[in-house]
Amino acid sequence: MDSNSKLSIKEKISYGIGDTACNLMYTVVTAYLTFYFTDVFGLNVVDVGVLMFASRIVDTFDSPIFGILIDKTNTRWGKSRPWILWFCIPFSVASVLLFANPNFSYGGKLIYAYIMYICVNVLYAAVNNPLTTMLPSLTDDTHERTVANTFRMVGGQVGALIVNLSLLSLVSLFGQGNKSKGFFSTMSLFSVIGLIMLLITFFNTREKIKVKDSDKANVSVKDSIIAIKYNKPWIITVLVSIVAYIIYTSRATAAIYYLTYYIKNEGAVSLVNSLGTTTIIGMLLVPTISKYMAKRNMIMIGNLVAITGQVIIYLGKFNISVICIGTVVASIGLGVVFGILFSLLADTVDYGEWKTGIRTEGILAATGSGVGIKLGSGLGAAIPAWIMAKGGYIAGAVQSSTAINSIIISYIFLPVLMCIVSIILLLFLKFEKPIESIIEELSASR
Repeated sequence: MDSNSKLSIKEKISYGIGDTACNLMYTVVTAYLTFYFTDVFGLNVVDVGVLMFASRIVDTFDSPIFGILIDKTNTRWGKSRPWILWFCIPFSVASVLLFANPNFSYGGKLIYAYIMYICVNVLYAAVNNPLTTMLPSLTDDTHERTVANTFRMVGGQVGALIVNLSLLSLVSLFGQGNKSKGFFSTMSLFSVIGLIMLLITFFNTREKIKVKDSDKANVSVKDSIIAIKYNKPWIITVLVSIVAYIIYTSRATAAIYYLTYYIKNEGAVSLVNSLGTTTIIGMLLVPTISKYMAKRNMIMIGNLVAITGQVIIYLGKFNISVICIGTVVASIGLGVVFGILFSLLADTVDYGEWKTGIRTEGILAATGSGVGIKLGSGLGAAIPAWIMAKGGYIAGAVQSSTAINSIIISYIFLPVLMCIVSIILLLFLKFEKPIESIIEELSASR
């Protein structure tokens, strides 16, 4: 294994810490913002659903733009890394301001929510997309990419675990009965820590895989469109990514409602959400399993395991112990999915270069991950809100049987349906030849 293939443990940890930083801030947004908007900020659940979806539709366009800009970026730090340096502070500040809760009228609050939510998502793309576009440039070894991606995914889940274990307790501690103050103070703490971690990622990683000088900064928008049009594995991987984030976010969004209003045990929210980070177990299995199984098949199996976990939760009814077991099973399955997904996306970048002669890791990786995360997370937050609104959910009230059923559908059956959709999509994912052979051909031509 040459110097362009081997990654040091320092590089892998630093790469993973980048996602820890992002999730310290962004998990609060994906898992708790709907609840904050409805039960703390005072917005109607229908307005929140529209906000979540409309904002994400607008926000979806930032990833292709960042991808094109990254492809055209050439600095002494590389193409992707400088974006982390440039935008880590704005992202941290905007994340805090999202939870500022100004003393505006209802209309003013709704406008403020739109502006700040869109700002946070755009700035998240500016620091998180480079983590994805960087992966094909860190190493040209597919297994090392899988290992590096595992560090990233585990790092992200560590960030999510910290949030889920501590957020509600910190909100109570800092707020002293004032949830608005508690959320703002807690987000301020997470943002400072996240900022420091993003700087660690920037200073301790290197982009080693270079394209020929003649190809630098010469990728046109037309080239980018061609790279997408003729890369069917990329298109399918993006669709699978969207579905995966619908699953992840809908479970995270609906959990607090499921446990508070159906199970009637709000104290179990932190426990169940924390167990959700046992996705780490599935992620840690990925490097070993990937030596013996195709990435596509691993994602399909991960979805089947996630379905099994959701069924266990449903059959457990009000038994917290069974709910916890089901949560762990579903989370391990999703851990396998996320543990391999971005490595598969990196492979489609190489496939695209081999197929079209155009290397556009920026547009392909950034758009692939960005659309998946943004659109998937947006739909994952919006769909449960719409389902609950249709069921007659009223914040803070005793819920009707219809409202309770809508919460159950959002938490249990929506993720199951999306897992089935993912499996169907993966049946169409095929490369013309083994990805290892493709990479060997590309390495020989560089």
